[in-house]
Amino acid sequence: MRTAQPTEIEARDAPDVPHYTAEEKRKRIFAIVAASSGNLVEWFDFYIYAFGAIYFAPAFFPKSDPTVQLLNTAGVFAAGFLMRPIGGWMFGRIGDRRGRKTAMLISVVMMCAGSLLIACLPTYATIGAWAPVLLLLARLLQGLSVGGEYGAAATYMSEVALRGQRGFLSSFQYVTLIGGQLLAVLVIVVLQQLLDEAELRAWGWRIPFVVGAIAALIALLLRRSLHETSTEATRANKNAGSVMGVLRDHRAAFLTVLGYTAGGSLIFYTFTTYMQKYLVNSAGMSIRTASNVMTVCLFLYMCLQPLFGALSDRIGRRSNMLLFGGLGAIATVPILTSLQHVASPVAAGALIMVALAIVSFYTSVSGIVKAELFPPEVRALGVGLAYAVANAVFGGTAEYVALGLKSLGHESLFYWYVTAMMVVAFLVSLRLPRHPSYLRHDH
Repeated sequence: MRTAQPTEIEARDAPDVPHYTAEEKRKRIFAIVAASSGNLVEWFDFYIYAFGAIYFAPAFFPKSDPTVQLLNTAGVFAAGFLMRPIGGWMFGRIGDRRGRKTAMLISVVMMCAGSLLIACLPTYATIGAWAPVLLLLARLLQGLSVGGEYGAAATYMSEVALRGQRGFLSSFQYVTLIGGQLLAVLVIVVLQQLLDEAELRAWGWRIPFVVGAIAALIALLLRRSLHETSTEATRANKNAGSVMGVLRDHRAAFLTVLGYTAGGSLIFYTFTTYMQKYLVNSAGMSIRTASNVMTVCLFLYMCLQPLFGALSDRIGRRSNMLLFGGLGAIATVPILTSLQHVASPVAAGALIMVALAIVSFYTSVSGIVKAELFPPEVRALGVGLAYAVANAVFGGTAEYVALGLKSLGHESLFYWYVTAMMVVAFLVSLRLPRHPSYLRHDH
């Protein structure tokens, strides 16, 4: 499969969109599907931890009240995020120097290993303090893998996407990312129907991790068929995969991505992974009701991504990002406050969907808007490292900060924290160029 020809990024800036043969379109769409399938598995494995924590927390942290148990598991969840900058650097370097395909293959293998380890872990009752230690090690391995996955996949998908439809096709990175979360919730819901709560807490929570490991092997086979998008000349560039090259020559782009990813990651995790716990702990819903609400919301959210991605092809990535930051700053506090006192699952779902529609302005173009700011020799590293750092500091700690403030009796402070980061995202998005120059001359 030939790689992308010289292109204008925005559809409105590219009236000379080339004619693709049916075979070319088929190959490129298959490449998007194959690349994103691994992305789905990676995020399923990573998120099943968050959604299953309610059941396995006592097995690893038995001598605590429920809120502290969740706080401990959220801390381990956050620790996995702290590995992301290392993964972003390591796999970004591999992606720029050895190829995007190589980086994506290694990352999915590592995620498989982490899931198998968690599935087989003995509990605190069996090996004492070693249980949470080994759980932490497995999460660090998964964090390293996911940290590298994002940059490699975002870069690959942006480079292989059809010209004039980059926003639409690149949005499937978050379709599969959200799909991974959705599958994690669905597996939990199915297990809730098949097993009682005692069985889920005793051994049922292990099943999703086994499923994830098996799915990773399938994704590995699909990714092996991918064609490389980076060229030998790009990989041989002296700045390829160089952190100093990114920070010296593309500092403004790096800081811009860092700034709006901080707010984007925080609000994303607030209304996805943390929201299930929020509905249980703060709104007083049952675990099953909260799971059902989030299943519907995540499905609808996933369906929104291509629509908002296609919108960006018309109005530009910058407009998407400004709408995200502005609306997020205005709506976050009212939505979270209303959810705290909501009585109806339908009303809760409606409020969550309003928030997720706002978040979609960001998530639908998350990969492409970053890739457009970096040249090919440092693209995987620039995208992956900036994203991983912001995600680790703000996204990975979202649950921990929220639960910590709740335990101190100041839960509403978290709402204002998210709002403040939305203001930052809006201000940083003003720095985005109206007509990005990179990806126009890629070969």
